[in-house]
Amino acid sequence: MSLFAAKRRSGAIRFEDLTLGYDRHPAVHHLDGEIAAGSLTAVVGPNGAGKSTLLKAIAGALSPLDGRIRIGTGEKPRIAYLPQAADIDRAFPIAVYDLVAMGLWGRSGLFGGIGRKQQAAIGEAIAAVGLTGFERRAIGTLSGGQMQRALFARLLLQDAAIILLDEPFTAIDARTTADLLDLVRRWHAEERTVVAVLHDMEVVRRVFPETLLIAREPIAWGETASVLTPENLLEARRMIEAFDPHAAVCEKAAA
Repeated sequence: MSLFAAKRRSGAIRFEDLTLGYDRHPAVHHLDGEIAAGSLTAVVGPNGAGKSTLLKAIAGALSPLDGRIRIGTGEKPRIAYLPQAADIDRAFPIAVYDLVAMGLWGRSGLFGGIGRKQQAAIGEAIAAVGLTGFERRAIGTLSGGQMQRALFARLLLQDAAIILLDEPFTAIDARTTADLLDLVRRWHAEERTVVAVLHDMEVVRRVFPETLLIAREPIAWGETASVLTPENLLEARRMIEAFDPHAAVCEKAAA
């Protein structure tokens, strides 16, 4: 049996009048709704729509200005978060094996030992992304696609109920994109909740059954074919073009 065997997950994510932003200037306005446990959801919208901000809030890296996010039922499920490539320091002197092994920290702690079982899991994760033989390569020597494979291997080891991916396929080759999309499908089959910020609408239509289209506020949310209509996409562009960065702060957030 795989070390990453399918399990029943409790990874529902509910937004209750959620407003997010910086210095009380909202980036996401009054979002209500639920991402169902075990679902595969794309978050799309124009640049500046608040997509990455939403993922940071789900991951717990950003507190709401107003409203709340409810995650799971009972004990909070484990969350794995992959930020944009630009947010990752490729100059840090670490080998592929050690980068992937960091995925165990959530369970073993920073100074937890790596025994035979953990070593086997690390090797399986590296093999699953096609990087066998790269274990001792410094991450600074990897191509963009190889680096993304290593980061997906780390996600595998985190064994999380909720997986958040921020533009995971940007500026990587088609073969790597196809291989990593196979892992996304695998997570979905294992009933994990996967939420991905994406720009490639063809990938969204082909792989992601559910889509949230935002432009600082929700434009449409639901079955992908009904969300990604020309009318909705045009409305999202109009909303971003009409946004005034010098507008007053959100009254509710300022209260």
